Amino acid sequence: MAKTHKQSDEVILGPTGRPYHGFATPPELDSHGPARIVALCNQKGGVGKTTTSINLAASFASYGRKVLAVDFDPQGALSAGLGVATHDVPTIYDLLVDMKRDPHEVVVPTATPGLDLLPANIDLSAAEVHLVNEVAREMILSHVLRRLAPEYDLILIDCQPSLGLLTVNALTAAHGVLVPLECEFFALRGVALLVETIEKVQDRLNPSLELDGLLATMYDSRTLHSREVLERIVETFGDKVFETVIGRTVKFPDASVSGVPIIDFAPEHPAAQAYLRLARELVDRGAVA
Repeated sequence: MAKTHKQSDEVILGPTGRPYHGFATPPELDSHGPARIVALCNQKGGVGKTTTSINLAASFASYGRKVLAVDFDPQGALSAGLGVATHDVPTIYDLLVDMKRDPHEVVVPTATPGLDLLPANIDLSAAEVHLVNEVAREMILSHVLRRLAPEYDLILIDCQPSLGLLTVNALTAAHGVLVPLECEFFALRGVALLVETIEKVQDRLNPSLELDGLLATMYDSRTLHSREVLERIVETFGDKVFETVIGRTVKFPDASVSGVPIIDFAPEHPAAQAYLRLARELVDRGAVA
C-alpha cells in the first residue's frame, strides 16, 4: 500500500487510492427484520459473484445478522459452496412455478450459524421458459421473498451471468445491487450494459432500486494491469467503488471444495478479513443495518 505524510500524520492509502479505513464492528441488533434485499449481479461470468455471495453472507452472519442466501443460478454453485446437496430436494425453482408453496419448506440451514439458503439446481434453467407467459412475470421472485423478508436482516441473491428474465426478477425484488467486477480489462466492457439494465428496471419496475456499489475482485497488486484496471474503475465510478478490494488467492477454490465460507476455512487469511471488512463497509455506508 502507498503511504503519504501530511502534517506529520501518516495516511495509509488503500488499493483504490483512497485513505484506508478499518470500519467499526457493527453494533448488535435488538431485533431481526425486515430484510434488505441485495442482488449480486454481473452478466459476465467468473467475476466472483458466488464467492462474494457466500463470504459476504457468512461475514454478516458472524456479526449477528440473520442472513438468507438465494441461489439464483442454475449451476447451483452457491449451494455447493455452502455444502448443501441439491439433488432430489425442493429448490427456488419450485417456488417460482408454484406460488402457493410455502417458501419456508425450501429454506435450508447451513453449517454457518445465522445463515440460511434457498438452494438451486439445473431445474432453474427451465424457469424462464415457464415464466415467459405468466402475468407480472418480473415480480415472481419478489412475491417469494416478501414472505421470508420479515425473518431476516439481509437477503443476498446470487444471480446467474446473464441479463435475462431471472436477473430482471432479482433486480425487481432487490433494494440494492452489488456488482462484483474482476480487475481485468474485458470485465469493464460489459459494465455499461449492466448499468443500463439497472436503470431500465429502476424506471419501469422498481423505482427504489439502488446501486450499492462496485466491488473490485481478483486484484493482484503485483501486476500493472490489475492496478491500471482498478484505477480506471475508480475514475469512472468514483465513490460507488467500495474501498474494500478482494485479492486473488487459491484459498477461495479451496474453501469452495470444502463447502464452507473462507472466514471459516481460513479465518486469519487476508481474503477472509477483506470480506469481513466489506460487511463493515456496507454497514458504514448505510446499505445494510
